[in-house]
Amino acid sequence: MKNFPLMAAAFEGSLVALAIVLGWLLGVEPLATFRFEPYDAALALAATLPPLTLFWVCVKYPFGPLKQIAQLIDEMVVPLFRECGLIQLAVIAALAGLGEEMIFRGVVQTALAEWLGGETGPITALAISAVLFGMLHAVTPTYALLAAIIGLYLGWLWMEMDNLLVPVVVHGLYDFAALTYLVKTRPNKAP
Repeated sequence: MKNFPLMAAAFEGSLVALAIVLGWLLGVEPLATFRFEPYDAALALAATLPPLTLFWVCVKYPFGPLKQIAQLIDEMVVPLFRECGLIQLAVIAALAGLGEEMIFRGVVQTALAEWLGGETGPITALAISAVLFGMLHAVTPTYALLAAIIGLYLGWLWMEMDNLLVPVVVHGLYDFAALTYLVKTRPNKAP
């Protein structure tokens, strides 16, 4: 699909606008905790290793329900992104990281924690936002579960660091590395 990179970037970019609108409706500033701090940026680079390790294990050893995910990746994802250059993949991944983290951590997790309140509010908000993150990535039940686990991880990072930059960088870098490997590095499985 010739215009796919532009369409993908526009879709991911529209999530930033959606986060702003949702934040306005819910009385939450999606970027309230976003700030560039070198230590947090360096930590985010290191924090990308656990999800990339999970990705590598799933791709390298696709057994059981992971085979279905591998098949979907080979049949749907790789062909869509095959013609993208590295810069296009980087832009799409960066916009995905920013938009999705603004929505799920900056708006949903924040609003739920405020609404629920108390000592358990933040943990409950983390769990609910992770489940929602998984549900919105539900191409298969197993993929939804893996996405929910990643959502828990990203939400936990945000809570620990109190800086949205960390999950944004982890998410975007993970997406970029995974797409680059699948589309540009790994031997093609399909013509």
